[in-house]
Amino acid sequence: MDIGFDANYSTWNLVGFFLLLSLSLGLSAETLEIDLPRQRLIAEQLAVVVNDQDPLSQRIGNYYVEARGIPTANLLHVSFKPGKKNLPPQQFQQIRQKLLKITPQNIQAYAITWIAPFRVGCMSVTSALTFGYDKAWCSDHTCASTRRSPYYDYRGVTPYNDLSIRPSISIAANSFAEAKALIERGIAADGTLPEGTAYLISTQDKQRNVRAKDYLMTRRLMHNWIDTVVLRGNTLRDRKDVLFYFTGRTHIDGLETLTFLPGAIADHLTSTGGVLSGSKQMSALRWLEAGATGSFGTVVEPCNHLGKFPNPRLVMEHYSHGQTLLEAYWRSVQQPGEGLFIGEPLAAPYDKVVFNKSATGTRLITRNLTAGLYRLSHSTTPIGPFRQIQRFRVKPHQQQFDLSGGEPGYYRIESL
Repeated sequence: MDIGFDANYSTWNLVGFFLLLSLSLGLSAETLEIDLPRQRLIAEQLAVVVNDQDPLSQRIGNYYVEARGIPTANLLHVSFKPGKKNLPPQQFQQIRQKLLKITPQNIQAYAITWIAPFRVGCMSVTSALTFGYDKAWCSDHTCASTRRSPYYDYRGVTPYNDLSIRPSISIAANSFAEAKALIERGIAADGTLPEGTAYLISTQDKQRNVRAKDYLMTRRLMHNWIDTVVLRGNTLRDRKDVLFYFTGRTHIDGLETLTFLPGAIADHLTSTGGVLSGSKQMSALRWLEAGATGSFGTVVEPCNHLGKFPNPRLVMEHYSHGQTLLEAYWRSVQQPGEGLFIGEPLAAPYDKVVFNKSATGTRLITRNLTAGLYRLSHSTTPIGPFRQIQRFRVKPHQQQFDLSGGEPGYYRIESL
């Protein structure tokens, strides 16, 4: 029997799920309960920030809190005149300081709900909110590198506790209808284990095609994990299964011919993709309007530094291990000071746990366990004491695990 679990709220709180499991198997409610290590951001840890002078921001924020079951205490209010593309750093710092004072201590990340401002001086608004405004996050001369993010390829789940930062993303939209569709795509993605395709497009634009040198390695590393296709050309057309789309050009044609699966991530490496309006280059917002659930772009000239743009392999790796869109995207950018993250923060298409229970044992099927050593423990009560009954090693991209035990009680899997 296959029984699925959508771990949207907390993989440490599975009592209701295992009650369902027990009933489905015709067993008592005490038969089998198990905890897995939490590997992702949950709704209770996300703050939603609205601008009280922006009616669209307020409407998006209120809808998102309700749609995602986010505690109302996590809906935080700031106030400034909307519509400016670039907020002066001094004004922004005052807004941020007030926001920090009203942010609950358990909050690990922010979602803002306006399309403008998208820039603070030389930084993106999402990076400025995350780190505070500091020119060290910007190029001090043309084509210079910038400060590196401690969140790059981060493996924890509580960045504020561990690193004193709260990664931020914008639920960006020009209308409530667009925002609502974006949010609904994110929710629809959760736990679906999509069988879509990652398209890595190597274009003829030599300056913006710098990520292509790693495409073949990425495809090799994703073998039997995510279907990955490397194509040469300037345009992708007529595909119905787009889950990832990474390319490099100033403008992307053919978006109207594509079908993006819920939870899809797509971006184009170019200078001003994060300039959401008024740019001569394509705005990252076009990806969301075409059906993607997350995108990225820079708000000032970054040059073609690989570290200033998402690393496709890291986006795919973190996302496919059950993490949220916000987490996977942020962990893929080494120098994010000039980059704007947009999309539905909590989309988590690969966050799912399935059990096959039979007379011969129990098989756990999930992508949530990353490579490493784990301990399986058992107790007759939910509070312990727990006794170790098995150690097992998870290989890279392993999805199925045969577990020892089977006697009634409570089980716990912990990373060693």
